[in-house]
Amino acid sequence: MRPALIARARKLALLTPLPAALLVPLLAPTPAHADAPLDYFLHAAGPAASPTMRLGWGVTAMCVAVVAIIAVLLLGALMRRRPAAPLRELDREAGGMGWIYIGVGVSTLVLLVSLFYTLVTLQAVSQPSPAPALTITVTAYDWWWKIDYADDADPARRFVTANEIHIPVGVPVRISLRSADVIHAFWVPRLAGKTQTIPGQVNTQWIQADAPGIYRGQCSQFCGPQHAHMAFDVVAQSQAEFDAWRDAQVQLAAAPVDASAHAGQKIFMDRCAGCHAVRGSDAAGVQAPDLTHVGSRRQLAAGTVTNTPEHLLDWIQHAQQIKPDSLMPSFALNTQDAAALSAYLATLH
Repeated sequence: MRPALIARARKLALLTPLPAALLVPLLAPTPAHADAPLDYFLHAAGPAASPTMRLGWGVTAMCVAVVAIIAVLLLGALMRRRPAAPLRELDREAGGMGWIYIGVGVSTLVLLVSLFYTLVTLQAVSQPSPAPALTITVTAYDWWWKIDYADDADPARRFVTANEIHIPVGVPVRISLRSADVIHAFWVPRLAGKTQTIPGQVNTQWIQADAPGIYRGQCSQFCGPQHAHMAFDVVAQSQAEFDAWRDAQVQLAAAPVDASAHAGQKIFMDRCAGCHAVRGSDAAGVQAPDLTHVGSRRQLAAGTVTNTPEHLLDWIQHAQQIKPDSLMPSFALNTQDAAALSAYLATLH
């Protein structure tokens, strides 16, 4: 998405009265083979989302039925032609209170059924039936997601990535949620309900994908100007593909081999390493996404633009036009420095 289009989209987000979450389909580009942004909350692709989806449909049906009944009764009352009569108090002796008793009784029963169904749903999604096969720590920042894969058996296999969660298909995965700044909310509509990330508190959630695919996630708690551009992908893979991806992510970044990449690495160390980390180099920043294998990711800037060499360089040079108010500054680069930095970043795959 070009800077001019981003600016127009941002103005739309500021001017429209719609909730920010509803603007995500307008503001964030989504590849054709990925799930559409947030319209998929009406469908489920895993056992942590199915009970919530059914509850949502049930409550929706109940609300539609209530509105329909009230509309029919109101229409019937309007169409009845009776002679005008002075207002009078309700005649208790004539049985007028019976209708009130019936109405209150039916409403109470419906609300109790809804409460019971909600409690049953909460119990169903609280814990997976088998123990989670994997635990991932997700930390929310303004406005991106840090993804931490730890390995208790082998600490050397720990690695950190950003805005893209890979999971094996058919097994529950525990998500440990933290926040580095303000309250955010982690939501993958087709895989699970919403869970807030709260500063100073650790919340947990679990997700499970029944089929391979790419499932879009989104922050669903308004957290500032770029809330609508705080998305992420959950990539569900077969166990073999997940293991291969994890083995690749553990590897250190390859050392640059040509002069242009060497020059680009020096520029990176001078201007980027204070915030970003690249494992295998001296870059060890912690305030921005780890870029060790940035070339392997599908999108940049938490789902704002697709990950291509052109978009990556455009993001570096025009970050404040593409994602205003983010902590990523725009860097002025001459043609030679831009080519060198791009050559170095191309080695991080």
